[in-house]
Amino acid sequence: MRKAPTILHLDMDAFYASAEQASKPSLRGKAVVVGGLGPRGVVATASYEARVFGVHSAMPMAQARRLAPNAAYLVPRFGFYKAISEQVMGLLRELSPLVEPLSLDEAFVDLEAGGAAWDEGSARLAGAKLRADIRAVTGLTGSVGLAASKMLAKIASEQAKPDGLVVIEPGTERAMLGPMSVRTLPGVGPATGDHLRRAGIHTVDEIVEAGEDELVRLLGKAHGHGLYAMALARDERAVVAERETKSVSVEDTYDVDIHDRVRVGLEVQRLADRCVRRLRGAGLSGRTIVLKVRRYDFSTLTRSETLRGPTDDPAVVREAALRLLEGVDSTGGVRLLGVGVSGLADFTQEDLFAQAAGERVEVAEEDIGEVAVVEARTASERRWVAGHDVRHAEYGHGWVQGSGLGRVTVRFETPDSLPGRVRTFSVDDPGLEVAEPLPLVRGGTGDGGEGGRAWAARGRVVTAGAVRVPSGGGAAAAEAAGWPGSPGAGRVTGSDGGSG
Repeated sequence: MRKAPTILHLDMDAFYASAEQASKPSLRGKAVVVGGLGPRGVVATASYEARVFGVHSAMPMAQARRLAPNAAYLVPRFGFYKAISEQVMGLLRELSPLVEPLSLDEAFVDLEAGGAAWDEGSARLAGAKLRADIRAVTGLTGSVGLAASKMLAKIASEQAKPDGLVVIEPGTERAMLGPMSVRTLPGVGPATGDHLRRAGIHTVDEIVEAGEDELVRLLGKAHGHGLYAMALARDERAVVAERETKSVSVEDTYDVDIHDRVRVGLEVQRLADRCVRRLRGAGLSGRTIVLKVRRYDFSTLTRSETLRGPTDDPAVVREAALRLLEGVDSTGGVRLLGVGVSGLADFTQEDLFAQAAGERVEVAEEDIGEVAVVEARTASERRWVAGHDVRHAEYGHGWVQGSGLGRVTVRFETPDSLPGRVRTFSVDDPGLEVAEPLPLVRGGTGDGGEGGRAWAARGRVVTAGAVRVPSGGGAAAAEAAGWPGSPGAGRVTGSDGGSG
């Protein structure tokens, strides 16, 4: 363990939802839920306003709608979020060469390795400057935790939310962790938490009191030893700049269970092709093909086949996935399918094509062509996706508020405008077209109006064992218009962005 809090953990605040609010003035201060909008979609992120109603990530979207019926429900724009994430990660790499991204909106940084901090005071200044830079470049807020280890830095950033900075001073770790729930520690999920609770262990202090031997008896050798060390605030993990990719996979959840075995096969082939495109995009190949099937009763089956060498050939992956499907009972219906490739490498074994039966591959390619036609038709029917950007020849830039019954409702506004007007068009209006997202901050340097984008700022000060730096104030945004916009406009009901 270090003697100074020079490991930083950044977690952007309600990232997807905050990005949507920042790009849509009419949603600022309103409940926003981002995720799959179909019957089986799940919540990817909920704004803090939506969390007041009990909505949270990974919740079924149907449950979220019951809890917050008046919230704005939007389909994710992952390309938009990734562009913002790249800006944030660039700021982190200016602090240190050791940046370990965990997701689009979360990362560890070793400040000491970059010379950005060497003691508590310099670490706090670096964290405060990072938060200010993120706001200036992206218009969004992030919470920062600083501590002497990765585990504690992540706990600190959770305490800092939303839009704050918490420093856990070396020497205070045990006292701070003691009264916390066991669920605070990494690796303690619902199942492990329930197991410990049944043994009478509810807090981190009670883990220490139980002793290492008792934890090993309850949880097994590896998990027991690791959990006891964390309860004592011991974490020697280093910040690793490049995290090795373990696998590449894709999956789809279906609004209605698939009962037709032929349709299941076609979906598996389509997923295999998508997986290979992602594999090739990363410059990788793999030896092990994995098929995932979730059945009508929520039981999930996983099957795998390891090839003689790595491949990125779509025909080989399709054939292997179909062979795996032959051993799966899909009677009763299938609600989710996934195809993945693991055992990754950066080269391919060319003669693996021999593993695919030529005649069968030709049939598969014809079937994929038929699926592509269906997908193209579906894409045309659903091209007006809730929350996505559009442009009208007369009214300019806007976003889809909803569509249905042959009409599409659009709110015309931009990140640096006041809440915009709502208009409804025919779905085939020649003046309306899909558009690229606009940057949240004009020019990427904060010159687009800091006051208008500081709507999310929340100042706070803390408490024992930690120090929080108050956030900036900023002017409140203009009063947002209501949701939804115009009567008769439906909501998009596709399952884009959701998972099972």
